[in-house]
Amino acid sequence: MTNPPPTRVDGRTARSERTRNAIIDAHLRLIGDGDMRPTADRVAKLAGVSLRALWSHFADMEALMAASGQRVLERRDASYRPIPADLPLTDRIEAFCHQRARLLEEIGPAARASSLKEPFSAGLQRYRKLHVSRVRDELTATFGAEIGEDEELLNALTAASLWPTWSTWRDAMDLPVDSARAALTRLVRAMLNERAH
Repeated sequence: MTNPPPTRVDGRTARSERTRNAIIDAHLRLIGDGDMRPTADRVAKLAGVSLRALWSHFADMEALMAASGQRVLERRDASYRPIPADLPLTDRIEAFCHQRARLLEEIGPAARASSLKEPFSAGLQRYRKLHVSRVRDELTATFGAEIGEDEELLNALTAASLWPTWSTWRDAMDLPVDSARAALTRLVRAMLNERAH
């Protein structure tokens, strides 16, 4: 019995995928460097591709923002580490808040750029909802015993753990990461301890 021949990746498909990834990477790099509204021209130049190549992969800048949003979500998922639910509550709170602070700092540049266009973009609104869903899942996985069926508590914990709250501490109040994380930890601890008593 003969083995089937190995599948060959079409060279054009591979090149196309590399080009698409280079464009997304360039878009996110510009945003990470502080360019909150990178133009197609700047993205194409940094990616080392023509404008024509950029527009052959993305219908418009909103489509590129949506693809970048997907990449940010994938990176966030790869960076997330589950917190053992059998740890003492104090340890879980510390681990959760340290991880949330790290993840929020990682998505910060993309979240700032997205906030400028999100009100007008169905794609970005969808990714915001996916981020909210991820945080709710993290909270119920980490603090399921304490939250139980208390939807109000879950809503409050979710709001405290999302980008808008973090952005208020980091951008509006100009807090360093450690102070913002301390504020998050205090909020989460207060809500969960109130529930425990």
